[in-house]
Amino acid sequence: MRISRRGLLGGSGLVLAACAVRRSPVAVLAPGARLSRVKVSPDRVIRTIAGLRPFRPSGFVVRGEKLGEKTVIHNYGHGGAGITLSWGTSQLAVEEGAKAEARDCAVIGCGVVGLSTARLLQQRGYNPVIYARETPPSTTSNVAGGLWDPVSVYDRPSVTPEFRRQFGEAARFAFRRYQSLTGDLYGVRWLPLYTLSRDGAVAVAPPESPNSEVQPLYPEPKQLSPGEHPFNVPFAHRRYSMLIEPAIYLNALMRDYLLNGGRIAIREFQSREELMGLRENLLFNCTGLGAGKLFGDAELTPIKGQLSFLLPQPELDYMTVGPGDIYMFPRRDGVLLGCSHERGVWSTEPDPATTERILRENAALFGGMRG
Repeated sequence: MRISRRGLLGGSGLVLAACAVRRSPVAVLAPGARLSRVKVSPDRVIRTIAGLRPFRPSGFVVRGEKLGEKTVIHNYGHGGAGITLSWGTSQLAVEEGAKAEARDCAVIGCGVVGLSTARLLQQRGYNPVIYARETPPSTTSNVAGGLWDPVSVYDRPSVTPEFRRQFGEAARFAFRRYQSLTGDLYGVRWLPLYTLSRDGAVAVAPPESPNSEVQPLYPEPKQLSPGEHPFNVPFAHRRYSMLIEPAIYLNALMRDYLLNGGRIAIREFQSREELMGLRENLLFNCTGLGAGKLFGDAELTPIKGQLSFLLPQPELDYMTVGPGDIYMFPRRDGVLLGCSHERGVWSTEPDPATTERILRENAALFGGMRG
């Protein structure tokens, strides 16, 4: 099965989004402004989903490898930051691929990393084909929360100086790229993000952490005193970040790829030998968790994350992370409540006990808001 430009124009309706009006993508809170309360109750839940983050303790992989006469550029293992880092690691991968003489190229995988890689290749004059088992809305990327925040990417003791360099470059490139996509068309907007804690002031990343290079990117960071926020916790930190809505963004990204001559072939690969049979000689491996089996990466492991969605509340104009593992993002397809981090768990079936905990802890947070 192939998806082409004609198929896109014929029935998807995605092109209509190109006529959308660009609205202001930044929600700025006036001094003393009240934050609307999230209405949390079981009867407002519209769906619960779970997905698997492709995690490696030493961080994502962006490097080249020879596979017979073919060159494979790996771009996988983003943990909980696939959407966040996708443009940045894809830029690194495309730069690595440009060292090869081959111009005929293929991208393996059609999640956010595969689509980002394909778009950057197109912008460099390549004509990539995407081979993938699944396309949006059926990819792991569609299960992502969408906050721009490079978290759950690595275990600090396992990272190398080379990874730290790549991480910083990827984060900065992605941060700039997403700013050029803000607005309704791509589903990207700025919102204030409140990080909440009961145990102590929200700490910044120490200098030895790769994330210390990312923190200066966030606008207007501020530690808040209890009187400066409405949450019933002693410690709060506010900064601005971007919310990227997967349902809108991935459709827009695929539309851009197809309208620029891209092709998608539905195909699953079980081994490297099957990749050898492709006619393209430059391959970009964007298979996420699938890279573990396909390329024998024993370090790659899943981290299960579970999300519940409430009925949309258009009046919500802020995000929260914490206390503990919970968070809230006000998406157009529902108010997202998270989350769980179950390392080594392969099941994508939602767990009722986890759902109950997510709802209970978020209800306690927002039920205790002042004002």
